[in-house]
Amino acid sequence: MKLQTQLPLENQVPTINYHSKLVLLGSCFAENIAEKFSYYKFQNKVNPLGVLFHPIAILELLTRAHHNTPYTEKDVFFSNGCWQSFQAHSRLNSTSQSEILKDLNTALKSTQNQLKTASHVILTFGTSWVYKHIESKTIVANCHKQPQKEFEKSILSIQQLQESFNAILSILKAFNPNVSVIFSISPVRHLKDGFVENNQSKAHLIAALHSVINITENTHYFPSYELLMDELRDYRFYKEDMVHPNPIAIDYIWEKFKSIWIHTDANPIMQEVSQLQKGFAHKPFNPLTPEHATFLSTLAKKAQALETQFPFMKF
Repeated sequence: MKLQTQLPLENQVPTINYHSKLVLLGSCFAENIAEKFSYYKFQNKVNPLGVLFHPIAILELLTRAHHNTPYTEKDVFFSNGCWQSFQAHSRLNSTSQSEILKDLNTALKSTQNQLKTASHVILTFGTSWVYKHIESKTIVANCHKQPQKEFEKSILSIQQLQESFNAILSILKAFNPNVSVIFSISPVRHLKDGFVENNQSKAHLIAALHSVINITENTHYFPSYELLMDELRDYRFYKEDMVHPNPIAIDYIWEKFKSIWIHTDANPIMQEVSQLQKGFAHKPFNPLTPEHATFLSTLAKKAQALETQFPFMKF
């Protein structure tokens, strides 16, 4: 049995084309989808602070961006040989305090600029479980492998999630009243929390999201979680860890997303971009032949033609 993933006609929002500007925030599955957009050369930005798993972490970033609140020395700490921030992923870690603060504030400024011009914001939530740092009394985005005794673990209630989603939407609309917001739940299961706890977590997200989407204009739900759990529902669609979806599953969900959200006018351009990507990735047996030089020259001309048509594209 197939999931009904086609949007009701009366709830349609502007679809995505090559003039759209996309911001993707959330779990690692958001980055999987962003890789697809990048492959096809759509204008998109993903997770300036790295992977953010829960709504409070995303709300914290958006609130800072909205109020233009910079990161300061009190937002970073030194541990295990590097400077880190509880509000960012470890990819921003640095051996220099000034460098991490520069990177955090550059990401913040980038977020502000992107949200002002974004046509679509895609939010993917991974979990309702959060960790509160006991000393600072703040919910963190990442524990950075600090001692467990420094944190209190709890699950966000449906009401707390509803409040977070409404606050997120309010900020996004403040940046751009016409932005289209697509919510999704990551199909990656957080089994370190436990099987029962993971299902409870996802259930809270689902219940809270649908209650908000049902009463908010221009917000929609894409069932990435349900597609993997209910349509694919087989461990052959997972990586070796049996938690993360493998490339086959990601491609399947991407095709579903594309069929709903990407305008059909973009398909010919996507095909051109894909052919160029495959051409540039091709490894010849003998790169010194005249035939290969002609092949590269033809590719370069086609790429230049697309870059002229769409200046944001770079091959």
